[in-house]
Amino acid sequence: MLSVVNVDGSTESGSLIDEIVREGARRMLAAVLEVEVNQYIAELAAEGNEAGRRLVFRNGHHHRPRTVTTDAGSVEVTAPRVNNGRVDAATGERMRFSSKIPPP
Repeated sequence: MLSVVNVDGSTESGSLIDEIVREGARRMLAAVLEVEVNQYIAELAAEGNEAGRRLVFRNGHHHRPRTVTTDAGSVEVTAPRVNNGRVDAATGERMRFSSKIPPP
């Protein structure tokens, strides 16, 4: 990400340090979301369908971007996608991955 820095050290969106902190927060959130998804998939790797195919697996990176408000300001994060083919026996609905890191 490139930014134009004014003579006084500010950028279009605030001070340069604020922009660096927001970018760091965005990267950290993205990395933690990757770890969370990888752990979720690893825990359910043994579950498969009748054909022996996995029911839970990665389905790309391009989930709808979300804006998370932090002390550093608003940060846009794109969560990894998970295809979850498991079905809740009680309701008959497909189960979904839901991150516990950013609030719903």
